[in-house]
Amino acid sequence: MYQLNDKIKNLVPYEPISGTYDIRLDANECPDNLPEEIRAQFAQKVRDIAFNRYPDPLASSLVNSFAEYYNIDPAMVTAGNGSDELIFLIESAFMQKGDKMLVVSPDFSMYNFYSSICEVSCRSFLKGSSLEIDVDALIETVNREKIDLVIFSNPCNPTGKGITRAEAKKLVKSVGALVILDEAYMDFWTESLLDEVGAYSNLIIFRTASKLVGSAALRLGFAVANPTISRAIKAVKSPYNVNSVSQALGEIVYRQKEYLQKRQKMIVNNKEMLYNGLTEIADAQDDMIVYSSVANFVFVKTDHSRAIWEYLKSRSIVVRLMGEYLRITAGTADEVASVLRALGDYVKG
Repeated sequence: MYQLNDKIKNLVPYEPISGTYDIRLDANECPDNLPEEIRAQFAQKVRDIAFNRYPDPLASSLVNSFAEYYNIDPAMVTAGNGSDELIFLIESAFMQKGDKMLVVSPDFSMYNFYSSICEVSCRSFLKGSSLEIDVDALIETVNREKIDLVIFSNPCNPTGKGITRAEAKKLVKSVGALVILDEAYMDFWTESLLDEVGAYSNLIIFRTASKLVGSAALRLGFAVANPTISRAIKAVKSPYNVNSVSQALGEIVYRQKEYLQKRQKMIVNNKEMLYNGLTEIADAQDDMIVYSSVANFVFVKTDHSRAIWEYLKSRSIVVRLMGEYLRITAGTADEVASVLRALGDYVKG
């Protein structure tokens, strides 16, 4: 009788929070839908799609639109079916039997998860109590342990902290490993290496359409690297990995530069309002720490994380529970005000 192998037999499917809630601040999504004028362009574009044909294997129009938005060479860009596909693809294709990769902790859990599926040896570099990355110590660890690939999110999910552009350059230049900087949240900060990625032989940068761009439904991720690495990624990916609908609609979204710039300012302002409000609440508590954030969410440590999470759910507000931490996405200004009001009520109670 057939039995599942050891690496997958005890896995369970990912199950997001179920139910209907008035305010969803648990997934770091963009707080509002795209405006009607952009969705009207979507409708026309969908009508023109040849649904009987396979999609463009290189997603050329989408990639050109993405590259123009960030002012980079489209030859360095590979489109993926979400960044998750690219993470799994690169870990499985760029690593060989006996190779070692390194993640930092805490960080996005899927980096480590995919390494186990690929049967790649994965080490963890632990952050200190401040949740900052000690770049010099990270460099020393990568070189001492002869790591072949190091991957982490910058800014970090879930802490909201990041290493600077200068620190990232120092890391890439100081190690022989392939370095992957997942810049999913870099649209909310100014320390990207995207404009220099082609100068390095060992650097890949990920970007996503799921955060600032507000198109999580399209499942679009991008890997940006020098031409040699980019050709390799294109060679090992599935031929038609990004469907025609996502390609067409993604191309439109990345043409909305002025709109996206205004949205970025709005989200950053709302995050600052959330951070300031949480800090004010924490100042009156002995057990709450609010971490500064350069992303679109705020990370909070508290002994009462589960109780707060349950209380917010009772108020039809959902945030992310992560052990003794809560990760709260910056929603609209009204949503931020609602969650702060609810937390204030919890503290008073």
